[in-house]
Amino acid sequence: MDEFDIIARYFAPLATMPGAFSLKDDAAAIPAWPGFDLIVTTDQIAEGTDFFKHDPPASIAKKALRVNLSDLAAKGAKPCCYLLAIALPQGVTQEWLADFAAGLADDQARYDVSLLGGDTSATEGPLAVTATAFGHIPQGRMLKRGGAKPGDAVYVTGTIGDSGGGLALLKHEKDALAQAQCDYLIARYRIPEPPVDLGPLLLGLASASVDVSDGLIGDLGHVADASRIKIEIDAAAIPRSAALKAFWGEGPDALIRAASAGDDYQIAFTADPLQDGKIQAAAAQAGVTVTRIGMVGAGKGVVLGYRGSVLAIPKPGYRHF
Repeated sequence: MDEFDIIARYFAPLATMPGAFSLKDDAAAIPAWPGFDLIVTTDQIAEGTDFFKHDPPASIAKKALRVNLSDLAAKGAKPCCYLLAIALPQGVTQEWLADFAAGLADDQARYDVSLLGGDTSATEGPLAVTATAFGHIPQGRMLKRGGAKPGDAVYVTGTIGDSGGGLALLKHEKDALAQAQCDYLIARYRIPEPPVDLGPLLLGLASASVDVSDGLIGDLGHVADASRIKIEIDAAAIPRSAALKAFWGEGPDALIRAASAGDDYQIAFTADPLQDGKIQAAAAQAGVTVTRIGMVGAGKGVVLGYRGSVLAIPKPGYRHF
């Protein structure tokens, strides 16, 4: 099959928006929503960095899409569509492509999004998948990294560190976990669970927001820099799953490891603590958990406190270079 056969068979059925023209044109048209801003984000995942060669094709597809939906959620945007660029190595089979497309189809139904277009090419290197996602938000209301103020509380969704635990398991770190706990952590690495429904509900509640992709401490550092404030985190308040606690244990070293691990794809945000009741109501409506983990103060950077002392953070998060 050449690239046009691949597009027609596997990707054109995913292009359900009228402006996608069944992927038979060189460009697509996104209808304007009066009174709304169009929010755009893009992320690439690559074999050997973000997934393993023999990971299930459907999980690779879902991760490629969801890491972008996580960015939109952190901005408060409702996703609508996406572009997909995929560089396929030699040896990719029709069965692999069918499973990959099925993964996208599942997530399109779950998140109410459509493929809009993209590019399909061959590569002599490893598989790489790039998605560019689009979402809408009421004009001028996008949640930014800047905006946090002294006196704000700091919150995070879901649990932190699970994906890092899953990656460690896939790299054969020694463990004595039950199979169900191993499966849970590996699933969190392979297929993120971004709180997509919560994002738009944070409008009017959050003062600053960031998606947790490179590590909780590292990403909150971006909020501290953009807002010109200091963030103080209570390490013991960071939510961790029972599986991760069983794997990495308790204590400061385990907390630092969880707080600096990447690929969680949750939302960390700041808000006036007087909004706590509304925040928890929004979380319940979206079907996610939100945990208060710290406060914003004057100064700069991120401080991780534990039982009255400050923990040294050797590496606040993942860095590509």
